[in-house]
Amino acid sequence: MEIERILANNPGPFTGPGTNTWLLDDGDGTTVVIDPGPVDGSHLDRILERLSGRRPIGVLVTHTHPDHAPMANPLARELEVPAYGHAAGPDFDPDLMLDDGGRLDVGRVRLDVVHTPGHSDDHLCFRVGDVLFTGDHIIGGSSVMVEDMGHYLDSLARLEGTGLSRLHPGHGEEMDDPDQMIAWYLAHRRQRHEQIFQAVLAGASSTSEVVEEVYADVDRALHPLAARSVDAHLTLLKDQGRIALSGDRVIAVPPSPS
Repeated sequence: MEIERILANNPGPFTGPGTNTWLLDDGDGTTVVIDPGPVDGSHLDRILERLSGRRPIGVLVTHTHPDHAPMANPLARELEVPAYGHAAGPDFDPDLMLDDGGRLDVGRVRLDVVHTPGHSDDHLCFRVGDVLFTGDHIIGGSSVMVEDMGHYLDSLARLEGTGLSRLHPGHGEEMDDPDQMIAWYLAHRRQRHEQIFQAVLAGASSTSEVVEEVYADVDRALHPLAARSVDAHLTLLKDQGRIALSGDRVIAVPPSPS
């Protein structure tokens, strides 16, 4: 098995160095492309160049965010192979649908599909033996924006202790300590959850006020993404009965007497 990374030309505050496009080769030339990224002619040319002499059989998408999926359909048409994903989204329409527990044989290599909602509802990870392609579920060097915190924590916990030895993320560098990284992500999110609750207890009554309090040391350019994660935390806190919403205001719920 061979794994090769091609970095897309989309660096920025939300994407880091850019989107990682991965080529998974079974060792005999049968290959799939994972997350070809945004539509970009020079990136397309580099992918096609690296595929020269190989037998591509599909283009896979971890999720439909615009830094991962839009070039999947054009590339699949160019290669005359299917585009695979969990759901349709902006600028992406899968030819074949993938769901949790699905399997794709890449020549001699078995690729298993793991549905990991949280960052987005349609998010997939792809597992090959003890290697996991994580998309934006886990990325190198940072935490991620989360849309559904309850599902995200469940998706992380589901991967912990499953025998992984290497993570290939959608952004940043590969990671050789999956369980340590997953444990850090879980601890970080649980800590943020409590920080956000404490901010509400201290008087923060809106998403923006919570962001200003909890993410004061984070680059303000990232505050819009932080606000989406705060909303996910607030939703989970509401589901847990720890806060309530009164119009546009967020208020803490006093604990029930024991």
